[in-house]
Amino acid sequence: MSASELTGNAASAAAGPARPVIGLTTYLEQAQTGVWDVQAAFLPLVYFEAVTRAGGIAVLLPPQPVSPDIADRVLDGLDGLIITGGKDVEPARYGQEPHPATDEPRPDRDAWEDELLRRAIDREIPFLGICRGAQMLNVALGGTLHQHLPDLVGDTTYQAGGGVFNQVGVTVEPASRLHTLLDGRAEPLAVPVYHHQSIDRVADGLVVTARAGDGIVQAVEMPAVPFGVAVQWHPEQDAEDIRLFTGLVDAARRYAQSRTHRKEQS
Repeated sequence: MSASELTGNAASAAAGPARPVIGLTTYLEQAQTGVWDVQAAFLPLVYFEAVTRAGGIAVLLPPQPVSPDIADRVLDGLDGLIITGGKDVEPARYGQEPHPATDEPRPDRDAWEDELLRRAIDREIPFLGICRGAQMLNVALGGTLHQHLPDLVGDTTYQAGGGVFNQVGVTVEPASRLHTLLDGRAEPLAVPVYHHQSIDRVADGLVVTARAGDGIVQAVEMPAVPFGVAVQWHPEQDAEDIRLFTGLVDAARRYAQSRTHRKEQS
C-alpha cells in the first residue's frame, strides 16, 4: 500500500464515526499455557470478535476488588458494557441455599459485575447481558433464579454438557427492544443455549421479552434506560448473526456522542 493510500485511509477513519469502547467482564479460572498452570483472567475469542465485527473496541475487565468509586473510574473509559457468561451466581445473593448442582461460588466476580451493572444503570451506559449476565442482572436488581433446570423441565435440553450448544426455539415479545434488534422476526428463533439455571422471579424494573416454548425466561430488558438488554442464550456462538452486538455498539456510539456533547456544553 502506498503512502498516499495509507494517508487516505487514515483520513477516512478519522472522518467516520469513532468506534465506541465496550468493556467485557471475564472469567477467573485455572489455566494452562506452556509451562504455566495458574489462575488467569480470560474470555473466549468469540466474544470480543463479535464486538470488533460490530464496530466496537473490546476491553477486557477481569474480576478484582471493587467499590462504587472503582466501578465509576472503569466506566469513565467505557461507552458500553457486556456482562458475559460463566459460572453460577452465588445463591446467597438471592436468599437461597446452593443446589447440589450449583457451581462453587465466585464471590469476586459476583461483586465486580454487580457493582459495574449498578453504576452502568445509574449512568445509563448501554449494557448487554449474556447467559450468566442475564442472571446477574436479575439478581443485582432483587430477582431470583431457578438453580437447576432439569429439576423443573425434566431433561438437559438447556445444557447438554461437554461444551455442546443445543438449539432452542424462543419467542420474542413483539413490542420489545429485542424484537427491534432482531429485525422484527416474530416466529420462534433458534438460539444456542448452554445453561442449567434461569431467571425465576423477575426483578422490579425488568420485563421479560423472550421465552422458550416451556415458559423458561430467555430474555429480559430494562425499559428505564436507553439500552439494557440481557439474553439467556449465547449470541456470540453464532458467527453469522451479530445483531445484538451491533445494537449494543450503536447504542454505545450514541452514548459516547452525547457524553462528548455534554462536555462541550459545560
